[in-house]
Amino acid sequence: MKKIIITLLVMMVVSTTWAQMMNPVHFTSQLKELKGGEGELVFSATIDAGWHVYSTGLGNDGPISATFNAVKMEGVETVGKLQARGNEIKQFDKLFDMELRFFEKAVTFVQKIRFTKPEYDIDCYVEYGACNDESCLPPSEASLKVKGKSPVKSEEVRVKSEEFATATPEAEKDEDAPAVKDSLSAVKSDSLVAESDSSSLSLWQPVIQELNAYSGENPSGESMSWWLIFLEGLLGGFIALFTPCVWPIIPMTVSFFLKRNKDRSKAIREATTYGLSIVVIYVLLGLAVTLLFGASALNALATNAVFNIFFCLLLVVFAASFFGAFELTLPASWSSKIDAKSESTTGLLSIFLMAFTLALVSFSCTGPIIGFLLVAVSTQGSIVAPTIGMLGFAIALAIPFTLFAMFPSLLKSAPKSGGWMNVVKVTLGFIELAFALKFLSVADLAYGWHILDREVFLALWIVIFGLLGVYLLGWLKFPHDDEGNRTNVPQFFLAMASLAFAIYMIPGLWGAPLKAISAFAPPMNTQDFNLQKTSTEPRFKDYELGMSAARAEGKPVIIDFTGFGCVNCRKMEAAVWSDPQVADILNHKYVLISLYVDDKTALPEPVEVTENGQTRTLRTVGDKWSYLQRVKFGANAQPFYVLLDNDGMPLNSSRSYNEDIQEYIQFLNTGLSNYNNVKK
Repeated sequence: MKKIIITLLVMMVVSTTWAQMMNPVHFTSQLKELKGGEGELVFSATIDAGWHVYSTGLGNDGPISATFNAVKMEGVETVGKLQARGNEIKQFDKLFDMELRFFEKAVTFVQKIRFTKPEYDIDCYVEYGACNDESCLPPSEASLKVKGKSPVKSEEVRVKSEEFATATPEAEKDEDAPAVKDSLSAVKSDSLVAESDSSSLSLWQPVIQELNAYSGENPSGESMSWWLIFLEGLLGGFIALFTPCVWPIIPMTVSFFLKRNKDRSKAIREATTYGLSIVVIYVLLGLAVTLLFGASALNALATNAVFNIFFCLLLVVFAASFFGAFELTLPASWSSKIDAKSESTTGLLSIFLMAFTLALVSFSCTGPIIGFLLVAVSTQGSIVAPTIGMLGFAIALAIPFTLFAMFPSLLKSAPKSGGWMNVVKVTLGFIELAFALKFLSVADLAYGWHILDREVFLALWIVIFGLLGVYLLGWLKFPHDDEGNRTNVPQFFLAMASLAFAIYMIPGLWGAPLKAISAFAPPMNTQDFNLQKTSTEPRFKDYELGMSAARAEGKPVIIDFTGFGCVNCRKMEAAVWSDPQVADILNHKYVLISLYVDDKTALPEPVEVTENGQTRTLRTVGDKWSYLQRVKFGANAQPFYVLLDNDGMPLNSSRSYNEDIQEYIQFLNTGLSNYNNVKK
C-alpha cells in the first residue's frame, strides 16, 4: 500500500500549474556556536505584508503554535524551550476566546542546545502556523540539517554534560526536548484503505486546470473596501452639512464671495478654491492621524480591549454633546486668530485661512462625526483608509459652497435654518450611542465580564432605536428642541423606519440570527437563551470514506479544507454555515467532508514524497490532507471549498473566505446543477 501511495503522489507532482499557492513566509536556518560548549539553532523568517506567524505556547485550543521538533539529535541535547524573538503582538480573539500572540514582518525562533559528544548530527525543524485576514496556511516547516565536529574537546563535553544533568530535572529535559521516536505508533486509519487502489488513484488526480476553467474574474476586495470607506466619508460629510454649525455658514460665505467680487466668474473661482481648501484641510487631517499612529497601530487599536473602552466612552461623550448636555468647542482664540489672519492677507492664503476658520468654528458638530469615522476605518489597517474617508467627508462638505456660488438663485430655495437642524444632531447622538455599545462589546468579550452578552446588547439597541422613533415623532424633547416644533413628513418616515428596526431585533432575544446586524452584535455563543437549532456538521473527516459514501448515495461532494486553529474557518462557519438555507443544502444535498490540515494523528508510517523538486515527509493525517489540497487543487490556504462529482472532478470554481451568503448559495446551486447535468 505504501508503494502505491508513493507512486500516486509522485504522479500528481507532474502538474506544473499551481493556482492559488501561497508562500508568504521565507525562512533561513543555521547553527550558531556559543561559548561554553553551547549553541543555538536559529530559524529566521521574513513575513510578507498582511500575513502573521503565530508565537510559541498558545495551547491546544488556539491556532498553530510554533514548536521545535527533532528528527535526529546525536551529540547534542536541547536546553530550555523554543524562544521567539521579534516584535510580538498580543491581540484578543473572540472566536478562540483567548489572547493570541503573533509576529508581523519578521520573526526569529531560537532553540538553545548543549554539545555532548565530539561530533554531532542534527536533523530538526520548526513547525509554525501563518494567517492573514482571509486565509490560513496549514502547519508548515522550516528545517535544519547539519553535522560536524563539536567546538569543545571530549573531556570538556563530558564534564559539562554531567554538570547539566545534575542541575536540570529529568522531567524538564523531557518536556523541553521533544523528539520524534524511531518508530511511530501504529494508528488504525481507514482513510488509507477505504477504497480500491485504482479508485483511490483516480480521486487523487490533479484537477487544477479544470478548476481554472470554471474561475471567473474576481473584483479586488481592497478596492471595494476603499470605495466603501469613501462612500461612508461622503455620507458623513452630507450629514454634517445639515447641522447648526455648518448650514447657516453656507449662505453667509457664498454671499461674501459674491459681494467681494463684482466679477461673478472671479467669485466662482474663489468659492471653488474655498471648497478645494476644505478638501485639503480634512485630507491632511486623515494623513496626520495615520502618520501619528501608523496603519498597523490603528488596526491593533481596533481589537485592543482598553482602547475599545476608550472609543466607547468617546462616542458616549459625543452623543451627550449632540443631546445638548454641553458643546465640544475648540478654544475661541484659535478661530479668532485665524479669522484675523485671513482678513489681513490676500490671495489664495486668505481663502485657505477662511476655510480653516470654518473647520475650527464647526468643530462642535463635525468633530463627533469625524471622530466616529476615523474610529470606524481604523479596522482597515491601511495607511490610506483614514485619508480616503476624510476625502469623501471633505468633498461632501465643499460641494454646496461651490454649487451655490455658481448658482446663487439656489440659495432662495434652500431650507432655512431652524429647529430641524437640532433634530439632525439628536438623531446622530442616538446613532453614536448605539455604536458605542459595539466597542464596549469587544472589551466585554476580552475581559470576560459577560455584562454585554448578545441578548443584553440587543435589548439596549431595541431601547435606543425605539426612543429614536419616539423622539422623531415629537414625544420626547431635549434641551435645544423647539417647544412648538411639529413632526414633519421626513421625520415621520424616519421614525417609522427606526421603530420597525427596533421591532425587527426583538426575535434576536430568543436567538434569531438577525443577519442585518450580525457584524455589530456579540457572537451567538454569548446568547444565554437560544431557540434556534440550525447547525452544520461534516459527515466525514476522511476524503476517501466521504467520496465512497457520496458515490453510494448519488450525491455531489463539498470538500472543506480547514484547520482546528483556522480563525477564518470559524468565521465562515459562524456567518455563512449558520444560515438556514445554506445549512439545508450542505446537510441534505451534499456530502460534506471536512479535512483538517493540522490534524496531528500519526500516519501508520511516514511517507516521503517529492514536491516541487524537494523531498518532503508526510508524518500526520494533517500532512496528508494538506498535500492533497496542494497537489490536486493547487492551493494551500484555508478555508478552501471545492465541489466534486463522484469521480473527483470539480463542479464549479473553488471558493475561499467570503461571508456573502447569497454568493455562497449560488456557488452551491451551480455545483448541484452541473452535477445533475453530468449524471444525465
